[in-house]
Amino acid sequence: MRAALLVIAGLALIGFIAVAFVLPQMAGAEAREAAQALVSGAETGKQPVAAAAEKAGNLAGAGASVKIAAKSDAKLGEMKWIVEANGAIRGWNEKNAIEISLTPKLEGGKVSWTCRGYPNASMPASCGGRG
Repeated sequence: MRAALLVIAGLALIGFIAVAFVLPQMAGAEAREAAQALVSGAETGKQPVAAAAEKAGNLAGAGASVKIAAKSDAKLGEMKWIVEANGAIRGWNEKNAIEISLTPKLEGGKVSWTCRGYPNASMPASCGGRG
């Protein structure tokens, strides 16, 4: 009887370790993958925004006609983006509770981008994360 209780306690401990340490790491890896997919998906919007802003000499209206189609991934869930009239791009993935924001800046006739995202721990280095 005592041996059976020790076996059950040992299995319970293994289960606790899996829930407390392994599963969050797996979820973190998926969130990082989803964040990278969000950042990559925004690339299709950056090019037309930059071209319009550089041609007009300002960002006003540069994103007005730019659309980025939502993408659905079996593993990562649905990813969506909105391009604002000023060219800023917002993206999100509800499944992993991730949001990104890409902000354009026009200097010397060229557009540069600043990317920030939440949660920071999930973001790639190119979007303010630790990499």
